[in-house]
Amino acid sequence: MVLLATPQHQTPVVTWEKLPDDFILPDDPVENIQQPSLAAALTDALGAANRIQPEMLVVSNFGIVANINKKTVVKAPDWLYVPHVSPVGAEVIRRSYTPNIEGEAVSVVMEFLSDTDNGEYSIRPTFPYGKLYFYERILQIPTYVIFNPYEVTLEVLRLENSQYILQEPSSGRFWIPELKLFLGIWQGTRLGLNISWLRWWDEAGNLLLWSSEQALLERQRAEGERQRADNAIAQFEAERQRKEFLAAKLRSLGIDPDAE
Repeated sequence: MVLLATPQHQTPVVTWEKLPDDFILPDDPVENIQQPSLAAALTDALGAANRIQPEMLVVSNFGIVANINKKTVVKAPDWLYVPHVSPVGAEVIRRSYTPNIEGEAVSVVMEFLSDTDNGEYSIRPTFPYGKLYFYERILQIPTYVIFNPYEVTLEVLRLENSQYILQEPSSGRFWIPELKLFLGIWQGTRLGLNISWLRWWDEAGNLLLWSSEQALLERQRAEGERQRADNAIAQFEAERQRKEFLAAKLRSLGIDPDAE
């Protein structure tokens, strides 16, 4: 399935310029409690699996910058992944990201639908530009993920010939080649929130655990080891007592159990 073509307009002139230090970034509140939790869970699983390296940029609600027709445009997807960014000094706090001058192009963006205007599908080709138009035509991001937590639906769009093509899932999951992982929906509880989550699976179909799940697994493994150790000690003690009982019985019969 091909998304509706963007209306023909004059080709925008795109330049890549670092965001000025005095540029005021939008500080809109999140639209529901699920958005930051969904993003944090995606990142947490990658970190717990040692799949985040220092040169990567894996962030949520973070501004991506482009200069279009001499106007600065900033979009802040709910989650994004860049495989390699230029390092910044330890004293510098990165507040936005401009592809091509601060590192590689953005590889994956995700948007979690709000219940307002469905701006995640906007193909508005004029300032301030729709999200889909910005990701597809300006940034040319290979993978665009749209998750609807209200209807619990997941769409993965892949850039093919400069257009986003809606992908078909395999057993309910989508292959994300940039991360070499599958992405799908999973129902359960994390940090007291019981909702439908986006989760990662590896090529073998193994679920990437959250750090809390890994910690629980480690506690269960440690408890199992402790229980096995306790059982071994108990068996040793039972054997020692059995031998002492037999030795006492032999002595009562006038037999020295230590005699050769």
